[in-house]
Amino acid sequence: MVRVSADEVKPLLDRFTADAGRAVPLDALWVHGSLALGDFQAGRSDIDVVAVTATTLSGSRRQDLRRVHEALQAGLPLAGKLHCAYMARGELDDAGRGHVTWAHGELFERAVSPVTRRELAIGGLPLAGPPPGALVPAVSDRELADYVRSDLRDYWYEKTARADLWLRDIWVDLGLLTLARAAVTLDEGRLITKKEALSVLAGRGAPADVVRDIYRRRYETPEPITEEWRARRASLARAYVRAGIEEVLVGSPGSCTGHL
Repeated sequence: MVRVSADEVKPLLDRFTADAGRAVPLDALWVHGSLALGDFQAGRSDIDVVAVTATTLSGSRRQDLRRVHEALQAGLPLAGKLHCAYMARGELDDAGRGHVTWAHGELFERAVSPVTRRELAIGGLPLAGPPPGALVPAVSDRELADYVRSDLRDYWYEKTARADLWLRDIWVDLGLLTLARAAVTLDEGRLITKKEALSVLAGRGAPADVVRDIYRRRYETPEPITEEWRARRASLARAYVRAGIEEVLVGSPGSCTGHL
């Protein structure tokens, strides 16, 4: 098993690798995201994993996986943060195809996005089997940019119409960080970490108080916030993300912003 940077995660990943290997025909298992790219914060960051299985998973094997994940959550710290997509080896070519996924305590299907596929290529850590580049088709710069634009336009822009969402920490954090990361990908063709995204926000006119708020929650132990600040933060964050998406898409080659 490849050594990971956060020692507290190793017992969880060791047991998960063994248990998942007994539950499904496992060809490969890879860590990606903040743990692989050096921005992991134990207890705050998700533990992002992709598994490749020899065959499509039957209903009984899906239930076996559910039991694996539920047992991990019951017995090991941080297991609630472990998310894993299970991709059948014969289905790796289709970036739009849904795959069995465990996340947020549930088993469901979703696609492994071009962003995740590119992330695997540049920094995926093998826990079992060959490295990602040996199995997962490469994502072109055009495919990556098209996906990032559509995610901003079709998902995030629509969410800026809902003021209630932005009262929650998670929407403030992910909204601003996603915008910054998307802007760099579209401008420079590369992926950046959430920590790097905070620096980008500071240079793109993001509200300084909101950026500090995100930093404290990710890297420090912040005091509870007042309801007055929560409401003001929501307004600032939502307005910034909405205007930022418009700016990024208008300036992005190949974008279509007519319905924004």
